[in-house]
Order: sequence, then structure tokens, then C-alpha cells
Amino acid sequence: MTAHPSASTSGRTIVLAGTRKGMWIGLSDEARQDWSWTGPHFAMEEVYSCMVDTRGETPRLLAGASSMWLGPQVRRSDDLGETWQETPGGGIAFPEDTGAAVSRVWQLQPGVEDGVVWAGTEPGAVFRSTDGGETFALERALWDHSHRQEWNEGFGGQAFHTLLPHPSDPQSLLAAISTGGVYRTSDGGASWAPANQGVKAEFMPGDRHYPEFGQCVHKVARTSDPDRLYLQNHGGVYRSDNGGDSWDDIADGLPSEFGFPVVAHPRDPDTVYLFPLHDATGRWPEEGKALVWRSRDAGESWEPLGGGQLPDGFFVAVMRDAMCHDGRDPLGLYLGGRNGSVFATADEGDTWQEIVRDLPDVMVVRAAAI
Repeated sequence: MTAHPSASTSGRTIVLAGTRKGMWIGLSDEARQDWSWTGPHFAMEEVYSCMVDTRGETPRLLAGASSMWLGPQVRRSDDLGETWQETPGGGIAFPEDTGAAVSRVWQLQPGVEDGVVWAGTEPGAVFRSTDGGETFALERALWDHSHRQEWNEGFGGQAFHTLLPHPSDPQSLLAAISTGGVYRTSDGGASWAPANQGVKAEFMPGDRHYPEFGQCVHKVARTSDPDRLYLQNHGGVYRSDNGGDSWDDIADGLPSEFGFPVVAHPRDPDTVYLFPLHDATGRWPEEGKALVWRSRDAGESWEPLGGGQLPDGFFVAVMRDAMCHDGRDPLGLYLGGRNGSVFATADEGDTWQEIVRDLPDVMVVRAAAI
């Protein structure tokens, strides 16, 4: 990963769609218009996280799947999903002295260094792999943090759902948890500090709306400028221009400040995409109209995308990791709904099509040029 990733302009694109009953894999033609799909992979297992690692000679796919019988497992494939390998014992496990057990793997994220993969779990913990996702070790200083006992659970559970390595500093990582907020390390995980200044916790008493920690952060995205970050909160949309030292509200102009995903353009730090929902009680788009909202001026103004192409009567949510980009030029965007549909655009959001439908409810979508 680099601070200014180059775009792929040729070849195929792969999409991974993880659902609560398995994962499906889509491969496109060069134009990203026609798609072929395989699946389910890991039938009847929850897939809350997956990733496409393109750092090696051949892409490696990783999937965090949870079986009601066998528990969570990180599986990997080096042949685009034709075969899968797993690590005995699941790949991710807490040390015995913690008395904890992993229930879900919520996040898989490639690191800066070769072979490094980060994982975020429920209960809230961060793990690091140095062998491409085959085995993982607990980031013990974060697990032992004095704040951990005060972290609560969001509606979907307590999990580190965002892990953002700094593209030029392997010692630096930003992590976010519901509900605990944003935390950062700058010393390779030896210490961690909260980074939530300016982010509201609307569910707390009035005199504690802006606490040091405890916010219900839904997702954070880093741009090609490593100091420019965007954050979708339980209530509020924010931008940071100083790597998370402080946050400014940029929700003005959106139909709602509630939502789950936020996707930053990989080459233009001023461009960001959201999928707002009505509010915390009605977790669907305003009036059931599915629209992606784009800003090209760092949140100063917003425009709706997908009208007439994305569906009306869409009374479902798009979850925090169910919207992503493929890194190509022009940029492709993908979003999956809990109705089992995945929609895509190959022109930065201007036109949309449904590329697969009738899957189980989609929890995570990842895409890459291969």
C-alpha cells in the first residue's frame, strides 16, 4: 500500500460479497459490465470480513467466517477461491490468560509491510499477522488498555471494525470500535491513545456529549493524503485534516447524519462517498430511496447519485463494510444491501447497475483489480 496508489486501467475486477450465509465471488470483464459469480463459499457461515491482497505475485483472498459449530476462522485462497486453506485452531485466538474467546472477525486489512495483515474482532481486540494472514498475535497493549472495561456494545456487538495503517509509517495505526471510538498508536502498538475530539456521543448525558472516548463510530476512511480522514458516526459525519487529532462536522447538506459506510476516493482526498440512512430507529434510506451521496470538496457540499438507477422501495441498510471501491480509473464503487443485492458503478458513481441479486443479507463487500 502506498500513499498515492496507482490505478489499474485494464484486466479483470474481483468482488467478494460476504453474507450471513456464506460468501460469493464475482469476476468481471474488462469493462466491469458483465459479471460471473461463484458461491456460496463457506455455506451457512457468517462472513463479516474479507479482503483481496494484491501485494504478492498472485492475489490472495482472505475471509473471516464464523461457523456455529466450529467458531470463527480466517480462510485464505491463492487461486481466486477455487480452493481454500485454513490454520488449525482458527488462525485468531486470545491467549489463555485473557479468558476471552473470539466470536467474530469483523475486519481484515492489509498492512504496509509485506506479509502484514491486521484483524479486528469481537470482543473488541486487534490482532496482527506477519505471514499473510495464516496466524495472528494479539495487540496486547490495546487489550490491556485502561478504557477497555468501559467500552460498551453497539447494536451489532462490540468490535474493532476499522483498521487503517499509515501508508508511510509502519509504526502507526488508527483503529475504531463501536462503542469506544477512535484509538491510535504511533509506536507499533506499545501504547494507544483515544482520538475523538469533536465527535459527538449523542446517547450520553448532555454534559458528556463530547467525551474523551465512548463514541459509537461506524466507520473511518483514510484518503491519499494520510492526514485527511472521514468518519461516519452513529450521529454525525466528520472530517479530520490532522490525522485524527481533531474532527469537524461536515453533515450539512446530507439528508441524514446517520449511516454506516464511508468510502474515500483513493487518489482525490476531496472526494468521499456515503450511504445515509433515515436515523437509528429507521435504518433505511430516506423514503426508501437508495442513493449514494458524493462530495468533491471535502464535505463542503453533497450531491445524490443513483437516482432512477438504484432502487426505490429500498427499506434495508447498507452496512459499514458493505460499500467499497476497486481502485481503478475511472473508479468503480460497490454497495451491498441487506436484501441480498450488490450494485456497482464503473464511472465514479454517475451510473449504476445491479450485478447480483437474491443473496443472503450482505455484510461486507470488497473489490480489486487483478
